[in-house]
Amino acid sequence: MGALPPVADGGLATPRIGIGGISIESSTFSPHVSGDEAFTIRTGENLRAYYPFLDAGRELAEAAEWIPLTHGRSLPGGAVDAATYRRMKEAIVAGIREQGPFDGFFFDIHGAMSVVGMDDAEGDLALAVREALGPDTLVSTSMDLHGNVSETLRDAVDLLTCYRMAPHEDWLNTKERAVWNLLARLRGEHGADPLRRRPFSAWVPVPVLLPGEKTSTRLEPARGIYAELPGIEALDGVVDASVWIGYAWADEPRCQAYVVVTGDDRDLIAREAERVARSFWDAREDFVFVAETGSLDEALAKALAPEARHPYLISDSGDNPTAGGAGDVTWTLAQLLSRAELTDGSRTTLVASIFDRDAVAQAVAAGVGATVTLSAGARVDDGPHGPVEITGSVFSITEDDHDAGTQVVIAVGGLHAIITERRKPFHHLDDFRMLGLEPTTADIVVVKIGYLEPELYDLAADWTLALTPGGVDQDLLRLGHHRLAPGVFPFDTSGAPDLTAVVVRRGEEIR
Repeated sequence: MGALPPVADGGLATPRIGIGGISIESSTFSPHVSGDEAFTIRTGENLRAYYPFLDAGRELAEAAEWIPLTHGRSLPGGAVDAATYRRMKEAIVAGIREQGPFDGFFFDIHGAMSVVGMDDAEGDLALAVREALGPDTLVSTSMDLHGNVSETLRDAVDLLTCYRMAPHEDWLNTKERAVWNLLARLRGEHGADPLRRRPFSAWVPVPVLLPGEKTSTRLEPARGIYAELPGIEALDGVVDASVWIGYAWADEPRCQAYVVVTGDDRDLIAREAERVARSFWDAREDFVFVAETGSLDEALAKALAPEARHPYLISDSGDNPTAGGAGDVTWTLAQLLSRAELTDGSRTTLVASIFDRDAVAQAVAAGVGATVTLSAGARVDDGPHGPVEITGSVFSITEDDHDAGTQVVIAVGGLHAIITERRKPFHHLDDFRMLGLEPTTADIVVVKIGYLEPELYDLAADWTLALTPGGVDQDLLRLGHHRLAPGVFPFDTSGAPDLTAVVVRRGEEIR
């Protein structure tokens, strides 16, 4: 991104910019409901501190008067409770009305939020924000590449960008880019002209819906498609170029891939958007899982083979809480407990995790070293398997984790089952080490995840992505989508789409 451009004649030297939004991805196939307890609400200076590029003394921080309002962020989960969503939305709108007017607004969202009883939640939120801001405020939006860009969202905001890496190692860089783009437009020669400072957007829906684990930017064809974007962005007349994979585990008409290129050269942005969209569509059958896949039994056979390299990681992908799974599906743990070679003490297996407040309380009451029999998990999602019975010794008790609350480890021979008080993803080595477990010396590590986050990726001597059941099942065709738009691959393979770009500026279609 580099330094901001100087303030041009007619540009705004110190614009007033508000900040707000809601960030969650929500599986409509999970029975979990994300209520008030799921969200961390940041307001005022606490919200500003969430963005280190707005720290005092930084260029972006000094380039505007920042008014942080309200932002709600949650781990992925089930659909958001309607009342929870309404309260967050009303808080954002109230802040805009009380502290406006604004020259610009940084609208920080995910793009795959589902709300109980509603389609296109981000579109609804964007409309409410736009109505409160008025037509003249320039809105820049940062999103996850697993979000969706509906027509409603597209028309309510002015600048759109999203992550270019999966795993999302560039999440903070993307938010900074959204702010940089916003400031650059406001500082430009048309900065004081509410119409001319808005770029055009070339928008192409691409009727393909794939799980993130098939679209990692570590592999082709996603790697090559995303590698095109910086070059397009650098062209004269272009502000930003982005590709959204879409969110696979919500059954809504907006769920599919999108290409959006923004800028001032209408023909150029349309041509580039169409070119990238065609490359995405042409590659639709070439996307492959980021790791070797198989059933859980197939994964275990490889992990237990004499020639296996350790630690051997197995992704319990169907209940991945960072994709929207409930996090308490017990199917995999039940299968593991039934395998004598995992519980006879001959090897070490770490299993992360399920959450169950009552089971944790029973283990805490018994104390470290005690033998317990617990019925745990499947309190939220009992579809694949009901609660699992675990008889073993309490290996450790760890309290006051920010996400998990109290955590216990139950050892059944060499199998160490992690049970948490609240939902928690296990992405870091310290997530295990704080429990007295050492993942680098384990034989097998089973974790509820899809593609491995960087520390786990580096940990794995070998790896299988197990196609296990749950609310974010990687086998999309067995989930039962029935509300997608016509023609979305691989659900409908009947024809070729029209990939002509729609060019708009604030909802007015130009071509």
